[in-house]
Amino acid sequence: MDRAAVFDVDGTLVDTNHLHVVTWWEAFRQAGHDVPMHAVHRAVGLGSDDLVAHLFGDDRDKEQDAALSDAHKALYGQYFDRLPALPGAAELLRRLRADGWTVVLATSASGAELGALRRAIGADDAITDTASADDVREGKPAPEPVEHALELAGAPASRAVFVGDTVWDMQAGSTAGVRCVGVLCGGIPRADLEEAGAETVYADPADLLDRLAESPFGGE
Repeated sequence: MDRAAVFDVDGTLVDTNHLHVVTWWEAFRQAGHDVPMHAVHRAVGLGSDDLVAHLFGDDRDKEQDAALSDAHKALYGQYFDRLPALPGAAELLRRLRADGWTVVLATSASGAELGALRRAIGADDAITDTASADDVREGKPAPEPVEHALELAGAPASRAVFVGDTVWDMQAGSTAGVRCVGVLCGGIPRADLEEAGAETVYADPADLLDRLAESPFGGE
């Protein structure tokens, strides 16, 4: 029976969270909204529609949602050719693949953005499949992205570990019934990740790789 290593991408494998913060902030500013960057940072990891709803509430002018999302997409797209992978990202995925894990990405990115992220990671040879925003009806913190990743991997929740950097990741993984590993490289505090369901927390992919034997990936 396959074992699934499921990974979030933004802030977990690629150092993009603060790029998302700045480009969302600018998209909001251009539309006349004053949103503190710390509030945007806490919302990163949600899909675009959910992020806007989280920050502005249900009584917002929903007719603006698409324009805000398009503005963010255009601003963020300027960085596609230079997105920086986090330390150890490719090496970690290849090590897990070599150890017999089926590696699947679970991300709210899709299309050209997902392509840019995969190029940044540079480990397509280790990645079996991707559960993207196009594949699910509900994004994180709903469990559907993780559940779809498990389907792609052909693995049950009891044979899976999910790695992410936000509380949304930990909540999605916990609800899906998988073991959750947090990383701090997305800028979310350890205590918040643990409260949301992280079993263990590491600094970044390189730190997880260095301590793989003692992590949830270390046992059979």
